[in-house]
Amino acid sequence: MNAPKQTANLTHWNERVDLAAAFRWTARLNMHEGVANHFSLSINDDGTRFLMNPNQMHFSRIKASDLIEVDANDPDTLDKPGAPDPTAWGLHGGLHRHCPHARCAMHVHSIHATVLATLADSNLPPIDQNCATFFNRYVIDDHYGGLAFEDEGERCAQLFDDPKKKVMIMGNHGIMIIGDTVAETFNRLYYFERAAETYIRALQTGQPLRVLSDEVAEKTAQELESYPEQDERHLAELKAILDEEGDKYAS
Repeated sequence: MNAPKQTANLTHWNERVDLAAAFRWTARLNMHEGVANHFSLSINDDGTRFLMNPNQMHFSRIKASDLIEVDANDPDTLDKPGAPDPTAWGLHGGLHRHCPHARCAMHVHSIHATVLATLADSNLPPIDQNCATFFNRYVIDDHYGGLAFEDEGERCAQLFDDPKKKVMIMGNHGIMIIGDTVAETFNRLYYFERAAETYIRALQTGQPLRVLSDEVAEKTAQELESYPEQDERHLAELKAILDEEGDKYAS
């Protein structure tokens, strides 16, 4: 998609459009937190420069041209005009400084993932195909220390030390999902929330759970990881719907 003339001076336009679409669809799925929560996307080789949402702008209104560019290595970021939300800076700045494999990062307090994060045992057992997707592929943060200002953000970033694990269940807080692209990361975010919902609803029945074996769960996770083009097609379809509706996300 080409940038409109009035925004032609903005760089990384296609990435901006993808990220804006992800914001809009996250709001539509009610996985947002009003004017809180944040997504980011690296735009340089070492991952330290990144796009993210403006300070406290509702996900449902964010356009490609609204996204701000941030330097994780600039200690004066919060003192500049158009600075990001302080907790967004703390969490995403720390992540992009320490985890070059986290090209894209999406942090939300979606209902079912957050319910999972409030349980004494926040593990997600492989009770269905979606849950099995994340078998041995998440890390649980058991040491919530308050709002994700810079020190807390740095602490959280250190937990993504295994590149295989691209989901952080943030105890008493919410969820952080990382990936290589917007499409991959949003797809992972969507299906983790679906998996968490299945698990929470299964617990509500009070019945014994039918848990897959480790062998089958790992096999399923590997098969889904190599499933062709699902993430790209998922996001492409969402953008097609937004385009048909005349949504202004790509402006």
